[in-house]
Amino acid sequence: MENAMTVLSVISTVCAIVFGYIAFVRNRDSDKTKEAKSNATILTELGYIKGGIDDVKAEQREQRKTNTDFVGRLVSVEASAKQAHKRLDNIEQQISK
Repeated sequence: MENAMTVLSVISTVCAIVFGYIAFVRNRDSDKTKEAKSNATILTELGYIKGGIDDVKAEQREQRKTNTDFVGRLVSVEASAKQAHKRLDNIEQQISK
């Protein structure tokens, strides 16, 4: 009877170790799966953020080009207004003579 109890104790200890190891492996794999999903989500979100930043940069470049065009047109208008004022001054001088 004592031998049977010893054998039963050894078997139960071995079973506990085996089941504990199996649970450890299963949890480890589950943790790896969760971590992989989390990393994939983060990478996806980073991709969306990068795409948004690229869009903002493209819009900024386009706005810079538009502003440069407006500055060029404004310079032309100012030069034209200056010439018009000179012509008006000449006309005023001719009228006052």
